[in-house]
Amino acid sequence: MALNKKPYRGCRDFYPENMRIREYLFDQMKNSAHLFGYEPYDGPLLEEVELYKAKSGEELINDQIYSFTDRGERFVAIRPEMTPTLARMVANIHRQESKPIRWYSIPNLMRYEKPQRGRVREHWQFNVDIFGAAEGKGELEILSLIRDFLKSFGADHSMFSIRINDRMIVDHLMNQLLKLDEDSSYKLYKIIDRASKVTTEKLNQMIDEIITDSSAKSILNQYLGLDSFAAIKTFIKENNIPAESFLNIVSGAEELELLNYLEYDPAIVRGLDYYTGLVFEIFDKHPDNKRAIAGGGAYANLLKIFNEEPLGGIGFGLGDVTLKDFLESHGLLGDFSKKNCDLFVVTTEEEHELSVIKLANELRTLGCKTEAQLEKLKFNKIFKLAEQKGFSHVAMIESKDNSPQVQLRDLKTREIQYFSLEQAKDILKAIKG
Repeated sequence: MALNKKPYRGCRDFYPENMRIREYLFDQMKNSAHLFGYEPYDGPLLEEVELYKAKSGEELINDQIYSFTDRGERFVAIRPEMTPTLARMVANIHRQESKPIRWYSIPNLMRYEKPQRGRVREHWQFNVDIFGAAEGKGELEILSLIRDFLKSFGADHSMFSIRINDRMIVDHLMNQLLKLDEDSSYKLYKIIDRASKVTTEKLNQMIDEIITDSSAKSILNQYLGLDSFAAIKTFIKENNIPAESFLNIVSGAEELELLNYLEYDPAIVRGLDYYTGLVFEIFDKHPDNKRAIAGGGAYANLLKIFNEEPLGGIGFGLGDVTLKDFLESHGLLGDFSKKNCDLFVVTTEEEHELSVIKLANELRTLGCKTEAQLEKLKFNKIFKLAEQKGFSHVAMIESKDNSPQVQLRDLKTREIQYFSLEQAKDILKAIKG
């Protein structure tokens, strides 16, 4: 029986065209992080499962991790997310580091999920985090970075929005206004998180299972109906909610011209395991792809499991699959079907095959991206092949008066120039214009 030629379900093969897209996305990620002064980090592909049990949600641990016992009887998992690794690393060195700590990574992660649009089992994720920033300032920096990152592809506020909320507001709602115990609060968090994904009838049915008091239901419905910053500001004031940090972030966003990218959404609560302050999700506005493409938030107790003092941080994660879907939906991705190479060096004559390699080597030392055809080609195949591969120029070595010469052809303008084999610098100058 022949082996399966397809990759493991939910994983992808990256052929050269796919890799060109992936490398482009990664380059944009790196450039955006570097512009804000963030440094790259990475961690191991395997971590002890205990690390995820301490900081990740129940669904992740029970249903989504790839775990096994290694030969040393250690229970380990392929990393399903980066935040626990990040917390471990920061806990190990933060006392020696000047603040704020600005780090980013683009790790590959694996979760046992049902593959569907925007979701696979193995993906790469752009993670950006800042630790130890002044209250509210780190949040504004992260929101600015997200905006600028998506703008670097040509996106604007008509294409995406950053929907925000604050866990302090939601916690006050649960504990003080609705008077819920810890277990009921946990269940209601899950319901609110699903509010936009279910019908009104189903939502009310789930709420009725948690809340029976009519006045509490009225408060919750009022909260879920908040749809603007003006509305949440009024709700905060009327209910004496301690949300000064959130209000300062909104005010700062307005001053930094971020506010037209932001929306208030009471259903944004994120996971229960990390977040203690601002939480947000980035939503695609395209009608064919209306979904969250990324999310994140602020956390104060990420290092607690390592017996470290609290160190406030904020960060986000954005997957390569959802980013690609977003860019394709808005026509922002471009054409990656052809390789990014300047010159195709070729000959029709066997006696010049080594000259092809020699000229290509000289041009590469000058910084010219060059592919050498390692054996002669028929003339009628050369230019068709070069155009299929996406070269901008062809250098064809041919005999002229018993001596080799180089015919350089611009495939766009069809202009032809002639050079000797010793004129590599002049050939490069002609290619670069």
